[in-house]
Amino acid sequence: MNLSNYFWYFQSAIPPRICDMIIQYGTQEKKKEVRAITGGLGRDRDLKKQPLTKKEIKDLKKKRNSNIVWMNDRWIYKEIQPYVSAANQNAGWNFFWDWSESCQFTKYKKGQYYDWHCDSWDKPYKEEGPTKGKIRKLSVTVTLTDPKEYKGGELEFDFRQQDPDKPREPRTCTEILPKGSIVVFPSFVWHRVKPVTKGVRYSLVIWNLGYPFQ
Repeated sequence: MNLSNYFWYFQSAIPPRICDMIIQYGTQEKKKEVRAITGGLGRDRDLKKQPLTKKEIKDLKKKRNSNIVWMNDRWIYKEIQPYVSAANQNAGWNFFWDWSESCQFTKYKKGQYYDWHCDSWDKPYKEEGPTKGKIRKLSVTVTLTDPKEYKGGELEFDFRQQDPDKPREPRTCTEILPKGSIVVFPSFVWHRVKPVTKGVRYSLVIWNLGYPFQ
């Protein structure tokens, strides 16, 4: 799929007080804070019954190192989802989607990062419920932290049109540095968060689902 827009952004869209409320909520939920995973490790496996092995944790840290809290508060969705619909139309994607996964509140401390990845899988969700038969189509990242409070942690996109034979074409998304900024992008676009070198970077991520592309 050729894209004329790899992402669509809204600068300082979420008021600072709302960002602070989300940060306060996320940082107070210490019991719910977990190690972020990737590669579908928790997709077909109950990690409470079958925790990650030491080797899996070691391998995971090569790809991703951050801490997360899951949120399902309706007021958060109401603040952010109108921008998803607007970006989907303004960018010309016009993807059909009808469900959103839990919000992922992410904390990147000094030295933490998330290497190159894309958010979507080839196979749809199998679980019974509103996600069954659907894939991730639109990803959303909200900047919750003032850029003066941390260094590093840049969000980069790969602009090579999903061609593995081409060298990466990284593009830093400086547009969402201001606190409260939102970026929306197709979930199959590769991206990464570079290591934080000072302070703490907080963000909120939401994946929006729909039936597979035809």
